[in-house]
Amino acid sequence: MDKFFKSWICCQLGAREHYTIPRALEQHQKLAHLITDAWVPPNSLIKVLTQTGLKERFHPALSQSQVQSFNTSLISFEITQKIQKRVGWEQTIARNHWFQKQAIKKLTQLASQFTTPPVLFSYSYAALDLFRFAKKQGWKTVLGQIDPGILEEKIVSKEYEKYPHYQSKWEPAPPTYWQTWREECKLADVIVINSDWSRHLLENAGIESNKLQIVPLVYTPPESANNFIRSYPVSFSKNRPLRVLFLGQVILRKGIEYVLEAIKSLEGYAIEFWIVGSSQIQIPLYFQNHPQIRWLGRVNRSETAQYYQIADIFLFPTLSDGFGLTQLEAQAWQLPIIASGNCGNVVADRINGLLLPDVSGKAIANLLKYCLDDVQMLKDLAQNSKLNNRFTLNSLAEYLLKF
Repeated sequence: MDKFFKSWICCQLGAREHYTIPRALEQHQKLAHLITDAWVPPNSLIKVLTQTGLKERFHPALSQSQVQSFNTSLISFEITQKIQKRVGWEQTIARNHWFQKQAIKKLTQLASQFTTPPVLFSYSYAALDLFRFAKKQGWKTVLGQIDPGILEEKIVSKEYEKYPHYQSKWEPAPPTYWQTWREECKLADVIVINSDWSRHLLENAGIESNKLQIVPLVYTPPESANNFIRSYPVSFSKNRPLRVLFLGQVILRKGIEYVLEAIKSLEGYAIEFWIVGSSQIQIPLYFQNHPQIRWLGRVNRSETAQYYQIADIFLFPTLSDGFGLTQLEAQAWQLPIIASGNCGNVVADRINGLLLPDVSGKAIANLLKYCLDDVQMLKDLAQNSKLNNRFTLNSLAEYLLKF
């Protein structure tokens, strides 16, 4: 049978990328099953009772799909984790094992349904046991590599050594974590990565180059974004400062230390920084009370749109990212981006945004001064900040169905 007629089983721990892989496959009627840890439809009692992120574990585009989840087992597992006081990597690894154990039980029940071997997709770090099972069945395996792997960890580790005063609970993964990952890569027939940056780091880590397939992330904007019209003032002032948005985890990997360095050098300028996201480092008191910073903390995914709308430019100075989905979210709202080159290729320099020559406080400050002084340039960048066809569900499905 032609490979284009194969069915896919997606095993997904969490709601990563808004379920784009199963959604793309379902759109082309290639999704046989989505196996995930939690699934909370609108009429679910869990949705009514919980105030946690579980409320967003659902997507209407998959409401008619074959979705297998383990809500009760997940709640029991998380309670046990709290009782046993498991945290950090111990908790993460335990959750990965728990999910695979539950998923294999379901796969065992489903295996006899397939007259043609399906493709099993799973994201990295929670795939080894699933791939071992799939290989025994003669199935094809596709690994979704969520980040640039072990060399990214080394980049981050050096950063914490360089900036020890940003006290953090961050710690490198145990060696067994990376050993498991390398075994996943060996069992994968195809490894889906999202950027040239990931390819660079993975190849340097010894991962087989011929398995690596670059597939950009995709984003489907809300309807309200389609009619949004961005506007800028004639000039920026203390009463209407340049609004710079940093949205994501407030951690060293995302470049927050260089953002704060830039802020210090931009004191007195008509620039305001909106920092949205949970902080996992100790922010110096000097910056906690800084008059040019608004610390807005963690918000749910559904709440981020308001910040993209009111900002003037989006700051993404990451040291390493497999892609950086927030870049596409920003573009959906015609928001120009200042980004590093260590992520997905979204920014075309001086066309729809600005690329940092290096990730440093000085480089960030220089580009922000440039934006402050040239409002027309920002307007031009905003007009070109639109999602193109590379980042649609159709494009994603076309990539996947070639494997």
